[in-house]
Amino acid sequence: LSVSDLSSALQHFGIVDYFVFIAMLVVCAVIGFYFGFIEKKQKKKKGQVPTDEKDGAGVAGIEERRGSEALDYLVGGRKMKVLPVSLSLVASFVSGISLLGTSTEIYVYGTQYAFILITLAISGLISWYIFLPVFCNLQLTSSYEYFELRFNRNIRLVASTLFTLTTLIWLPIVIYVPALAFNQVTGINVHVITPVVCIVCIFYTTVGGLKAVVWTDVIQTVIMVGAIFFVVIKGTMNVGGLGVVIQRNLESGRLEWPEFTLDPTVRMSAFAVFVGYTAHSSYNLGCNQIITQRYMSLPGVREMKQASMWFIVGLIVLTAICLYNGVLLFATYYDCDPLTTQARLLTYIFAHLEFMTNMSVLQLAKAKDQLVPLLVMDTLSSFPGLSGMFVAGVFSAALSSLSTGLNSLAAVFLEDYIKPLYRKPLTEHQTAITMRLCTVIIGTASVALVFVVERMGTHVMQLSMTLSSLAQGPLMVLFVVGLLCPRLNAKSALFGAFCSFVFMAWLCLNAQMAMNSGELHYESKPTSVEGCQYQFEQPLVTPANATVSEPDPSTERNIYHLSFFWYTALGGVLCTVVALLASFVFGWQDVSQLDPGLITPCMRRFLPKQNYQAIDLQELFSRKTKAEAKKD
Repeated sequence: LSVSDLSSALQHFGIVDYFVFIAMLVVCAVIGFYFGFIEKKQKKKKGQVPTDEKDGAGVAGIEERRGSEALDYLVGGRKMKVLPVSLSLVASFVSGISLLGTSTEIYVYGTQYAFILITLAISGLISWYIFLPVFCNLQLTSSYEYFELRFNRNIRLVASTLFTLTTLIWLPIVIYVPALAFNQVTGINVHVITPVVCIVCIFYTTVGGLKAVVWTDVIQTVIMVGAIFFVVIKGTMNVGGLGVVIQRNLESGRLEWPEFTLDPTVRMSAFAVFVGYTAHSSYNLGCNQIITQRYMSLPGVREMKQASMWFIVGLIVLTAICLYNGVLLFATYYDCDPLTTQARLLTYIFAHLEFMTNMSVLQLAKAKDQLVPLLVMDTLSSFPGLSGMFVAGVFSAALSSLSTGLNSLAAVFLEDYIKPLYRKPLTEHQTAITMRLCTVIIGTASVALVFVVERMGTHVMQLSMTLSSLAQGPLMVLFVVGLLCPRLNAKSALFGAFCSFVFMAWLCLNAQMAMNSGELHYESKPTSVEGCQYQFEQPLVTPANATVSEPDPSTERNIYHLSFFWYTALGGVLCTVVALLASFVFGWQDVSQLDPGLITPCMRRFLPKQNYQAIDLQELFSRKTKAEAKKD
């Protein structure tokens, strides 16, 4: 029996595991079917669904009629409850990237990354006191409608385009990660399982809208948390308890503080974690359409505040569990690193091969982000259904993020791209067809882009943060200057965002190319293979005899060696500086014409007193739309 044949035979995913995984997909599809067909039919009987009336456009157009198709599809009729929305927020933020990538980060580089728990709490406070008060009061479907009120339609279009770009980059990564886990435990090709699962997600998102997305998120969150708890508890028991986990990680040097240095090229310094990651997560928690759209589905500010609090608490707890899982990974494989050995078990019991019993299974970890599935199979394979539950949990995290992204992009496409093209409001039928068609097209494109992600060749958490930073810096600062800098006008903000995006695109692409070529390399924590109880093929060059060339001084300090934790902050600082300098050329905003409702509450005290009488925002939007229509 060849090594490859044996490796395939040892990829054991039993009937019960498949049943658990398929059951999760069926439940998601049923929820989408219920909200897309059954609930709608019930509403029609009660006369709550309009047939072919006009759907309003603009900042509050979607609010013109409480029964509108767009309102129900995109924000759940603004009648959602706090608990399901809170769980949906957690599920949307914690993707498969977090479940697998966070644990891998700790295993490979140590616990420096764990200090993001502090920055998550800080970012939560920033998002609530700076961003959300304005968005909650405006009741926006697309958060980028804010830019048309604060600046003009051009800024809104630029911001929507940046969000679309960064989300289309992020979604394939979200899909690819759980496909890796499924490949690890079943041997099924990534490109076979990806379209199958995504078809289910596209179905329930397309037919059920936000209500289906939120309630599937609730189910998926329960599965996700249950799966990771099983792994953590059983894995800790297997290694001998919490004390053994801590001792082994202390001895390896993995339990450590971030390095206190001002050097921006250090991968994870204290300043990179506390400053850089705060900027990154502040955007995601406060400005991101994916998050704000969930808040807008709630009926009032009080409910939004409660959901925000539970969201941050749940996010910190779940992230902490993923971080501990990384420590547990090393405690389990402290003397036999699967990445070094590319472990293939060569000893097995022939008498029981056909039944796959009494066999110690340790499979090949081809990629860093397959370490957690490896731990699952090594820990839970003797319990029928638990491996399936874990894979279902990882896919649940991915599906929640994918469905949320699809629904949010549908909202942006409808409100920011399509409605402005029509002089007359869309009918209910046109609105329904447009939203669902957008969801299907975006979902299909995301599946196709998985082929590109597979060839990027780096750790998914770093890849996700690097590529998303292309647009996050400029986007975050557009919101910041709009909310905190009343005197900054549209031309200056647009010029700053453009310069920042071009620079960040150059930086991120060069950094990724340097990473793939091996020019940019970060030192990982030491591992051992001394305790391996199986035979494995030694690599041609092992860590013990490898020859490491000295870095070229001319390239050692290139700017694309900057830590990826700084990308969002750097893009934001660049956008702000350029916008402020441009204001000396393009002039400043006349604050007497600025509505205080568009400025964050803590800055309204600095506005002229006569501005405190806010005008009606719907009236303001209508005047702007008519004025721009006349210009056209």
